[in-house]
Amino acid sequence: MTPSAHYRMFGHYNAWANRRLYDAAAQLDIEHYRADRGAFFKSVHGTLNHLLATDRIWMQRFTGEGEAPDRLDAILFETFGELRAAREAEDRRIVDFVDGLDDGRIAATIKYRRVSSPE
Repeated sequence: MTPSAHYRMFGHYNAWANRRLYDAAAQLDIEHYRADRGAFFKSVHGTLNHLLATDRIWMQRFTGEGEAPDRLDAILFETFGELRAAREAEDRRIVDFVDGLDDGRIAATIKYRRVSSPE
C-alpha cells in the first residue's frame, strides 16, 4: 500500500469511527452527556468539542485554511446537534484533503506552533 493510500484509508476510517462515536453519544440523556466525568475535558460534550478543535487545528496547519481555536478545551458548539453537524462537515473536509494527497505531499515537512505553548 502506498503512503497516500494508507492515509486515505485512515481518513475514511476516522469519519466512520466518528459516526459511531456520535451515534453512541446521541443515546445519552442530557445529564449523562453533560456530567463531569473527571476526565481532562470533563464531560462527553467537552471531549467531543476537544476532538473537533484538534482536528480543526491540524487541518489549518495542513491547509492554511479554516477556523482553528486557540485553546484545546474550547467549546466550539453548545448543542449536540450543532456539534454533530460540524463534526460531519470536518470529517468531509478531512476525507477530501487526504483523498487529494500524493506521496510527495506526505513526505513533505510542515512547520507549526503548538497551541498550548506557542513559544
